[in-house]
Amino acid sequence: MGIDYGRDIEFGVFPSPEAAKPDRIWAVIDAAERGGLDFVGIQDHPYQRRHLDTWALMATVLARTERLRVFPDVANLPLRPPAIIAKNSASLDVLSGGRFELGLGAGGFWEAIEAMGGPRRSPREAADALLEAIEVIRLLWSDQSSVRFEGEHYRLAGVKPGPPPAHDIGIWLGVLGPRLLKAVGGVADGWVPSHAYAGTDKLPDMHARIDEGAAEAGRDPAAIRRVYNLWGAIGDSAGSSGGGLDGPVDQWVERITEFAVEYGMDTFVLGPAEESPEQVELFAAEVAPAVREAVRHARG
Repeated sequence: MGIDYGRDIEFGVFPSPEAAKPDRIWAVIDAAERGGLDFVGIQDHPYQRRHLDTWALMATVLARTERLRVFPDVANLPLRPPAIIAKNSASLDVLSGGRFELGLGAGGFWEAIEAMGGPRRSPREAADALLEAIEVIRLLWSDQSSVRFEGEHYRLAGVKPGPPPAHDIGIWLGVLGPRLLKAVGGVADGWVPSHAYAGTDKLPDMHARIDEGAAEAGRDPAAIRRVYNLWGAIGDSAGSSGGGLDGPVDQWVERITEFAVEYGMDTFVLGPAEESPEQVELFAAEVAPAVREAVRHARG
Protein backbone atom coordinates (compact mmCIF):
# COMPACT_ATOMS: atom_id res chain seq x y z
CA MET A 1 0.00 0.00 0.00
CA GLY A 2 1.53 3.33 -1.08
CA ILE A 3 1.59 6.64 0.77
CA ASP A 4 -0.37 9.48 -0.85
CA TYR A 5 -1.68 12.50 1.05
CA GLY A 6 -3.75 13.67 -1.93
CA ARG A 7 -2.17 17.12 -2.14
CA ASP A 8 -1.89 19.16 -5.33
CA ILE A 9 1.35 18.45 -7.19
CA GLU A 10 3.71 21.40 -7.68
CA PHE A 11 7.13 21.94 -9.25
CA GLY A 12 10.13 24.20 -8.86
CA VAL A 13 13.78 24.79 -9.65
CA PHE A 14 16.92 24.91 -7.53
CA PRO A 15 19.42 27.19 -9.30
CA SER A 16 22.96 27.32 -7.96
CA PRO A 17 23.67 30.84 -6.60
CA GLU A 18 27.07 31.06 -8.32
CA ALA A 19 28.32 34.65 -8.16
CA ALA A 20 30.41 34.18 -11.31
CA LYS A 21 27.40 33.06 -13.40
CA PRO A 22 24.48 35.45 -12.84
CA ASP A 23 23.40 35.11 -16.48
CA ARG A 24 22.97 31.37 -15.96
CA ILE A 25 20.92 31.96 -12.80
CA TRP A 26 18.56 34.31 -14.65
CA ALA A 27 18.26 31.96 -17.62
CA VAL A 28 17.16 29.14 -15.29
CA ILE A 29 14.72 31.36 -13.40
CA ASP A 30 13.30 32.92 -16.57
CA ALA A 31 12.71 29.41 -17.96
CA ALA A 32 10.88 28.46 -14.76
CA GLU A 33 8.71 31.60 -14.87
CA ARG A 34 7.88 31.19 -18.58
CA GLY A 35 7.25 27.48 -18.15
CA GLY A 36 4.68 27.95 -15.39
CA LEU A 37 6.64 26.28 -12.58
CA ASP A 38 5.64 27.15 -9.02
CA PHE A 39 8.78 27.65 -6.94
CA VAL A 40 12.41 28.73 -6.84
CA GLY A 41 14.38 27.23 -3.94
CA ILE A 42 17.84 28.65 -3.18
CA GLN A 43 20.47 27.06 -0.95
CA ASP A 44 21.92 29.18 1.87
CA HIS A 45 25.63 28.71 2.60
CA PRO A 46 26.96 32.17 3.54
CA TYR A 47 30.50 30.81 4.09
CA GLN A 48 30.68 29.57 0.48
CA ARG A 49 32.82 32.25 -1.17
CA ARG A 50 31.52 31.45 -4.66
CA HIS A 51 27.88 32.01 -3.70
CA LEU A 52 25.82 35.17 -3.78
CA ASP A 53 24.01 35.98 -0.56
CA THR A 54 20.81 33.95 -0.61
CA TRP A 55 18.52 36.66 0.79
CA ALA A 56 19.79 39.30 -1.63
CA LEU A 57 19.26 36.85 -4.48
CA MET A 58 15.76 35.88 -3.33
CA ALA A 59 14.75 39.55 -3.18
CA THR A 60 16.04 40.08 -6.71
CA VAL A 61 14.26 36.96 -7.98
CA LEU A 62 10.98 38.20 -6.52
CA ALA A 63 11.52 41.63 -8.09
CA ARG A 64 12.26 40.11 -11.52
CA THR A 65 9.34 37.68 -11.59
CA GLU A 66 5.56 37.97 -11.34
CA ARG A 67 4.28 34.56 -10.34
CA LEU A 68 7.07 32.32 -9.02
CA ARG A 69 7.11 31.74 -5.27
CA VAL A 70 10.52 31.76 -3.61
CA PHE A 71 11.99 30.04 -0.55
CA PRO A 72 15.42 29.42 0.99
CA ASP A 73 16.21 25.74 0.53
CA VAL A 74 17.02 25.96 3.44
CA ALA A 75 17.95 29.05 5.51
CA ASN A 76 21.13 28.77 7.55
CA LEU A 77 19.78 29.39 11.05
CA PRO A 78 23.10 29.45 12.97
CA LEU A 79 24.32 32.43 10.92
CA ARG A 80 20.97 34.25 10.76
CA PRO A 81 19.17 35.29 13.97
CA PRO A 82 15.54 34.17 13.83
CA ALA A 83 14.24 37.67 14.63
CA ILE A 84 15.99 38.95 11.51
CA ILE A 85 14.79 35.95 9.48
CA ALA A 86 11.24 36.84 10.56
CA LYS A 87 11.67 40.49 9.53
CA ASN A 88 13.30 39.62 6.19
CA SER A 89 10.65 36.99 5.43
CA ALA A 90 7.71 39.28 6.19
CA SER A 91 9.30 42.09 4.19
CA LEU A 92 9.88 39.89 1.13
CA ASP A 93 6.33 38.57 1.42
CA VAL A 94 4.86 42.09 1.53
CA LEU A 95 7.04 43.36 -1.33
CA SER A 96 6.18 40.37 -3.54
CA GLY A 97 2.46 40.24 -2.83
CA GLY A 98 2.63 37.00 -0.82
CA ARG A 99 5.12 34.94 -2.83
CA PHE A 100 7.59 34.00 -0.09
CA GLU A 101 7.84 30.81 1.98
CA LEU A 102 10.44 29.96 4.63
CA GLY A 103 12.59 26.84 4.40
CA LEU A 104 14.59 26.53 7.61
CA GLY A 105 17.48 24.26 8.63
CA ALA A 106 19.29 23.53 11.88
CA GLY A 107 22.72 23.99 10.32
CA GLY A 108 25.64 21.86 9.23
CA PHE A 109 29.25 22.46 8.13
CA TRP A 110 29.98 23.63 11.67
CA GLU A 111 33.63 24.49 11.07
CA ALA A 112 32.62 26.92 8.32
CA ILE A 113 29.82 28.36 10.46
CA GLU A 114 32.19 28.85 13.39
CA ALA A 115 34.83 30.41 11.12
CA MET A 116 32.25 33.03 10.10
CA GLY A 117 31.44 33.91 13.71
CA GLY A 118 28.50 31.57 14.24
CA PRO A 119 28.03 29.08 17.07
CA ARG A 120 29.19 25.46 16.91
CA ARG A 121 26.24 23.37 18.10
CA SER A 122 25.88 19.71 18.95
CA PRO A 123 23.04 17.87 17.19
CA ARG A 124 20.83 18.29 20.26
CA GLU A 125 21.67 22.00 20.59
CA ALA A 126 21.02 22.55 16.88
CA ALA A 127 17.62 20.87 17.16
CA ASP A 128 16.74 22.84 20.30
CA ALA A 129 17.73 26.10 18.61
CA LEU A 130 15.64 25.29 15.52
CA LEU A 131 12.54 24.65 17.60
CA GLU A 132 13.09 27.87 19.56
CA ALA A 133 13.57 29.78 16.29
CA ILE A 134 10.18 28.64 15.00
CA GLU A 135 8.54 30.07 18.11
CA VAL A 136 10.47 33.35 17.79
CA ILE A 137 9.58 33.73 14.11
CA ARG A 138 5.90 33.02 14.67
CA LEU A 139 5.76 35.51 17.55
CA LEU A 140 7.26 38.18 15.30
CA TRP A 141 4.65 37.46 12.61
CA SER A 142 1.82 37.69 15.16
CA ASP A 143 -0.61 40.55 15.73
CA GLN A 144 0.44 40.96 19.35
CA SER A 145 1.48 44.46 20.38
CA SER A 146 4.65 43.21 22.07
CA VAL A 147 6.28 39.78 22.38
CA ARG A 148 8.67 38.11 24.77
CA PHE A 149 10.54 34.82 24.60
CA GLU A 150 13.19 33.32 26.85
CA GLY A 151 15.02 30.27 25.47
CA GLU A 152 18.40 28.64 25.78
CA HIS A 153 19.51 30.04 22.42
CA TYR A 154 17.22 32.99 21.65
CA ARG A 155 15.32 35.66 23.53
CA LEU A 156 12.90 38.48 22.83
CA ALA A 157 12.48 41.18 25.44
CA GLY A 158 9.39 43.16 24.54
CA VAL A 159 9.78 43.42 20.76
CA LYS A 160 6.98 44.98 18.71
CA PRO A 161 6.16 42.65 15.78
CA GLY A 162 5.79 43.98 12.26
CA PRO A 163 5.24 44.32 9.45
CA PRO A 164 2.88 41.34 9.22
CA PRO A 165 3.42 39.03 6.23
CA ALA A 166 1.10 39.42 3.25
CA HIS A 167 -0.02 35.80 3.58
CA ASP A 168 0.35 32.93 6.04
CA ILE A 169 4.01 32.09 5.33
CA GLY A 170 4.77 28.39 5.58
CA ILE A 171 7.71 27.20 7.66
CA TRP A 172 9.22 24.14 5.96
CA LEU A 173 11.96 22.26 7.79
CA GLY A 174 14.96 20.70 6.03
CA VAL A 175 15.53 17.95 8.61
CA LEU A 176 16.23 14.21 8.64
CA GLY A 177 16.52 13.04 12.26
CA PRO A 178 13.70 11.33 14.19
CA ARG A 179 13.12 14.10 16.75
CA LEU A 180 12.90 16.91 14.19
CA LEU A 181 10.81 14.85 11.78
CA LYS A 182 8.26 14.48 14.57
CA ALA A 183 8.51 18.24 15.11
CA VAL A 184 7.64 18.80 11.43
CA GLY A 185 4.31 17.13 12.12
CA GLY A 186 3.82 19.00 15.37
CA VAL A 187 4.79 22.59 14.58
CA ALA A 188 5.83 23.08 10.93
CA ASP A 189 3.99 23.52 7.64
CA GLY A 190 6.26 21.49 5.40
CA TRP A 191 9.26 19.19 5.04
CA VAL A 192 12.14 19.73 2.58
CA PRO A 193 14.43 16.71 2.14
CA SER A 194 16.62 15.91 -0.85
CA HIS A 195 16.32 12.66 -2.79
CA ALA A 196 20.05 12.05 -2.27
CA TYR A 197 19.63 11.94 1.53
CA ALA A 198 16.07 10.67 1.86
CA GLY A 199 15.60 7.99 -0.77
CA THR A 200 12.48 5.92 -1.23
CA ASP A 201 13.89 3.28 1.12
CA LYS A 202 13.78 5.85 3.94
CA LEU A 203 10.66 7.87 3.10
CA PRO A 204 7.99 5.60 4.67
CA ASP A 205 9.62 5.67 8.11
CA MET A 206 10.25 9.41 7.84
CA HIS A 207 6.63 10.11 6.91
CA ALA A 208 5.54 7.93 9.82
CA ARG A 209 7.53 10.12 12.24
CA ILE A 210 5.99 13.28 10.78
CA ASP A 211 2.50 11.79 10.90
CA GLU A 212 3.01 10.72 14.52
CA GLY A 213 3.93 14.29 15.42
CA ALA A 214 0.88 15.58 13.55
CA ALA A 215 -1.45 13.13 15.30
CA GLU A 216 -0.12 14.09 18.74
CA ALA A 217 -0.70 17.77 17.89
CA GLY A 218 -4.20 17.10 16.57
CA ARG A 219 -3.19 18.06 13.03
CA ASP A 220 -4.03 16.50 9.67
CA PRO A 221 -0.85 14.96 8.16
CA ALA A 222 -2.12 16.02 4.72
CA ALA A 223 -1.81 19.67 5.79
CA ILE A 224 1.99 19.32 5.70
CA ARG A 225 3.69 19.99 2.37
CA ARG A 226 6.39 17.46 1.41
CA VAL A 227 9.02 19.01 -0.89
CA TYR A 228 11.57 16.80 -2.69
CA ASN A 229 14.80 18.27 -4.06
CA LEU A 230 15.86 16.29 -7.14
CA TRP A 231 19.04 16.30 -9.22
CA GLY A 232 19.64 14.67 -12.56
CA ALA A 233 19.67 15.05 -16.32
CA ILE A 234 16.53 14.84 -18.45
CA GLY A 235 16.97 13.40 -21.95
CA ASP A 236 17.52 10.27 -23.99
CA SER A 237 21.29 10.70 -23.89
CA ALA A 238 21.48 11.46 -20.16
CA GLY A 239 24.12 9.46 -18.35
CA SER A 240 23.63 7.93 -14.93
CA SER A 241 24.46 9.92 -11.80
CA GLY A 242 23.82 6.91 -9.60
CA GLY A 243 20.60 8.37 -8.21
CA GLY A 244 18.40 6.61 -10.73
CA LEU A 245 16.87 9.86 -11.99
CA ASP A 246 18.96 10.53 -15.12
CA GLY A 247 17.12 9.45 -18.23
CA PRO A 248 14.43 10.28 -20.79
CA VAL A 249 11.30 12.30 -20.06
CA ASP A 250 9.16 9.17 -19.67
CA GLN A 251 11.44 7.86 -16.95
CA TRP A 252 11.27 11.15 -15.03
CA VAL A 253 7.47 11.15 -15.32
CA GLU A 254 7.29 7.59 -14.04
CA ARG A 255 9.64 8.19 -11.10
CA ILE A 256 8.07 11.47 -9.94
CA THR A 257 4.58 10.00 -10.25
CA GLU A 258 5.77 7.14 -8.05
CA PHE A 259 7.23 9.63 -5.55
CA ALA A 260 3.79 11.29 -5.39
CA VAL A 261 1.35 8.37 -5.26
CA GLU A 262 3.53 5.71 -3.61
CA TYR A 263 5.92 7.73 -1.43
CA GLY A 264 3.93 10.74 -0.24
CA MET A 265 5.83 13.66 -1.78
CA ASP A 266 3.96 16.52 -3.48
CA THR A 267 6.37 19.28 -4.54
CA PHE A 268 9.35 18.53 -6.79
CA VAL A 269 12.26 20.96 -7.08
CA LEU A 270 14.79 20.27 -9.84
CA GLY A 271 18.47 21.10 -9.64
CA PRO A 272 18.95 21.23 -13.42
CA ALA A 273 21.92 19.38 -14.90
CA GLU A 274 24.75 21.81 -15.73
CA GLU A 275 22.48 24.70 -14.68
CA SER A 276 20.83 24.36 -18.09
CA PRO A 277 17.74 26.45 -18.89
CA GLU A 278 16.92 23.89 -21.57
CA GLN A 279 16.61 21.27 -18.82
CA VAL A 280 14.18 23.55 -16.99
CA GLU A 281 12.17 24.01 -20.18
CA LEU A 282 11.92 20.22 -20.59
CA PHE A 283 10.93 19.82 -16.95
CA ALA A 284 8.21 22.48 -17.25
CA ALA A 285 6.86 21.59 -20.69
CA GLU A 286 7.06 17.79 -20.71
CA VAL A 287 7.67 16.36 -17.24
CA ALA A 288 5.42 18.49 -15.01
CA PRO A 289 2.17 18.30 -17.01
CA ALA A 290 2.62 14.58 -17.64
CA VAL A 291 3.18 13.94 -13.93
CA ARG A 292 0.07 15.91 -13.01
CA GLU A 293 -1.98 13.90 -15.50
CA ALA A 294 -0.51 10.58 -14.33
CA VAL A 295 -1.20 11.44 -10.68
CA ARG A 296 -4.80 12.42 -11.53
CA HIS A 297 -5.22 9.10 -13.32
CA ALA A 298 -3.64 7.12 -10.44
CA ARG A 299 -5.93 8.82 -7.93
CA GLY A 300 -8.95 7.98 -10.07
